Amino acid sequence: MSSPVIDAANCHGSVRNYQPEPVPPEMVEAIVAAAQRTSSSSNLQTYSVVAVTEPATRKRLAEFCGNQKHVAEAPVFLAWCADLARLERVCELRGYSQVTEYVENFLVAAVDAVIAAQTAALAAESLGLGMCYIGSIRNRPQDVIDLLHLPRLVFPVTGLTLGWPAAEPVIRPRLPLGAVLHWESYPTEDQDKALYEYDRAMVATGIYEGRQVPPPGKPGRVEDYGWMEHSARRVAQVARADMRGVLEKQGFGLK
Repeated sequence: MSSPVIDAANCHGSVRNYQPEPVPPEMVEAIVAAAQRTSSSSNLQTYSVVAVTEPATRKRLAEFCGNQKHVAEAPVFLAWCADLARLERVCELRGYSQVTEYVENFLVAAVDAVIAAQTAALAAESLGLGMCYIGSIRNRPQDVIDLLHLPRLVFPVTGLTLGWPAAEPVIRPRLPLGAVLHWESYPTEDQDKALYEYDRAMVATGIYEGRQVPPPGKPGRVEDYGWMEHSARRVAQVARADMRGVLEKQGFGLK
């Protein structure tokens, strides 16, 4: 089955090399305006986005995001933030006290932010722009908060680079549909065949050449390195262990 939106989604590939030409401000505004039409929990719209075009600021963001060069080189960086600060003011104006100390409060805002970001990504690609999500914006969240002057109850959830692609993006395979789509209940039968087939398909793209993650707890072992080994090594390591402290400092209690 096909439609213009489905076709566009199927053509997605992350872009990490950009032309130096700027993205017009009105184009960024149109992209974010489209993102605003995204579904939002109870229409609370608990997200904000900071658009960064200043080269010096993008360079600093690149340092905070694992020194990824495309963060500095892309003409626009969008920092998508979970934002309960706006509702804090709404409550003040109406004589209420906002509840922010539970995990659900943060999840509502984080989900709102990432859904809006994905709509923005589709809108950007429909205009011929390339994009790449930057999860490493959470590597050093306090530094990002300070750099972008994010107030209490605002937290950077994900980044998005935007620009004119310097080359056609590589469209990589995804897991078989049956590995992610389950009818009526989560399956208990063995899915190893699908995993191994996908593993081989990803190896064939050449993506892991020179990109091996060190094996935690298995020094010196040489593995058959594909999607499975790469992913297992990633999730077997502690990542961003200080994030809870930063979230609590920003006013998200996470009870």
